[in-house]
Amino acid sequence: MAMILVLVFALFLQGALGDIVCEELSVGLCSFSVASTGKRCSLETYTASEGTVAYQCKTSEVVVKNMPEWIESDVCISACGVDRYAIGISSDALLESQFTAKLCSPGCYYGCPNIVDLYYNLALGEGVFLPGLCKAQRTNPRRAMSQILSSGAASGPVSAAAAAGGPASAEAAAGPASAESLACSPASM
Repeated sequence: MAMILVLVFALFLQGALGDIVCEELSVGLCSFSVASTGKRCSLETYTASEGTVAYQCKTSEVVVKNMPEWIESDVCISACGVDRYAIGISSDALLESQFTAKLCSPGCYYGCPNIVDLYYNLALGEGVFLPGLCKAQRTNPRRAMSQILSSGAASGPVSAAAAAGGPASAEAAAGPASAESLACSPASM
């Protein structure tokens, strides 16, 4: 009996301390949040009993290191050009040059480590190194798009430089030059 009381008290205390549980977040706070467990929250759709589409916040299997209990600020949502009502977790936005420009802007890249960490790992999953992509975005946005397209992230024409192992490929293979080159410490995959 004492063990049951200790367990109930521990669960009550955990809830009272303000742990973030994705399933308890409002739809407007879900995307780009990280639960107390270190897993990313993901906004998902489902069909409600009336046949309408409704939204719910779910815990994803994507783990974030060193950023538990994170609800993204409105400042970062705006600075990075992301949508609080984005469904799921996807790298598709990296194909949009306007999004990539905002993601790579100093206000986002150096001030919003949670969003940068997410897209750093999504880009890696597509074979693209985000710091290299951001460098290309600042100097030549067309080159940045060709880097994404040539990575296999989307079907499309491949530039001659990328196909021949040009500068975009060399930057991606080189890895981070120093700890200062990244705004955050991306989670390992």
